[in-house]
Amino acid sequence: MLAALALPILAGQALADGCGSTPIQSENPDPNTPLTLEAAVRRAGYATPEVLMAALEARASSADADQAGRWLNPSVAIETENFSGTGPLKGFNTSESTLTIEQTFQLGDKRRLLQRSARAEAALASATCEAQRLEVQTLAGELFLDLQAATEMAKVATEAATLAGEFSNVVARRVEAGASAPPELVRSRAEEAILQAAADAARGEVEARALALASVWGQGRVDFGLPDSVGETPDRMEMKTDAARMSHPKLAEAKAGSAARSAATDLARAGAWPNMTLSAGFRRFEQTGDHAFLAGVSVPLPLFDRNQDATRAARLRYQGAELNAQVVETRLRAQQASLVARSRAFASRLDRLEGEALPLAEQAYFAAAEGYRVGKFDLTATLDARRSLIETRAAVIEARLALETEMLRLSALIGAAPFEGVSQ
Repeated sequence: MLAALALPILAGQALADGCGSTPIQSENPDPNTPLTLEAAVRRAGYATPEVLMAALEARASSADADQAGRWLNPSVAIETENFSGTGPLKGFNTSESTLTIEQTFQLGDKRRLLQRSARAEAALASATCEAQRLEVQTLAGELFLDLQAATEMAKVATEAATLAGEFSNVVARRVEAGASAPPELVRSRAEEAILQAAADAARGEVEARALALASVWGQGRVDFGLPDSVGETPDRMEMKTDAARMSHPKLAEAKAGSAARSAATDLARAGAWPNMTLSAGFRRFEQTGDHAFLAGVSVPLPLFDRNQDATRAARLRYQGAELNAQVVETRLRAQQASLVARSRAFASRLDRLEGEALPLAEQAYFAAAEGYRVGKFDLTATLDARRSLIETRAAVIEARLALETEMLRLSALIGAAPFEGVSQ
């Protein structure tokens, strides 16, 4: 029972110790309160199982580092010789008993270097945890935007089905008045049924996206309120590349890996020094009742193995880690430039659709619907205008989602909101 009660506390403490500054307890969302992007990102960083496991591994690495700094244990040996033999050696009258204490000392400063290497591995584990956290937070942000777009798409689909129903009533009145042929009503009702089915599918897509987001933090059900629909164009940050030296969890992880390989190289180099064992003891001679002290030194002769191959392997791994750190930084900069370029293009596309295409499509449809009502336009032109309006509204949502996704990835890369404090 105590273990079960302590487990959540230990998991939270692991996050605090092994993965930077993190609150011990995660939030309990209100199912009646709409989820926000900031809340989704924050919760993913606190409650995602992958982050919890990475934090526990980081804390375990820290414990390994503490263990690496401890002294080797001394050994005690008791030895009895020359007993239960034949002739004069029969029994224990001529036996000799020896008590020896031995202590092995690591030469070449190996104990300090071993602890330093373990600390570097712990720092690497913590950096890996931070990189894992940012990755799942970015995933949660993208899934939130997908859910928000799906919610907006369901709203558009429902509104389209409503428009279709209203227009079908107009067609029915014209058919009753003899101004339109009965097949037009059948066609209008068929279009209405298609749009109703699309609205049902859109609502199902919302539920699927919500479950996908909940699964990020290990939930099998939706335990949060659906986000509000997008009401306006998202805020635009200043989209530019930064020439300053960047700091990012992936880059910090690569640099921590390089530091760990450097420490491992120093430790392997110190392995050329043999360990020295000092011994001291006490011996008693049963035959005479005399006793004496003894002391000794034991040092392996490094004739065949001076740890040279392990040193060379560690040095090669260090060179690889240094190369990896350079590559990671270069790729992050290229990714930043790419995200800036794509964000500008998507922003221009969204402005064009919202500012020009959508108002014109709305104007065209309502004019066509009114024209059909008074007998100026035929049914096909009106349905085409409505179809164009629906497609334009969907294109606006897709363009907004594309822009928000690229901006989210750029925010994660440079440490802007909602990722402030995660990376810079």
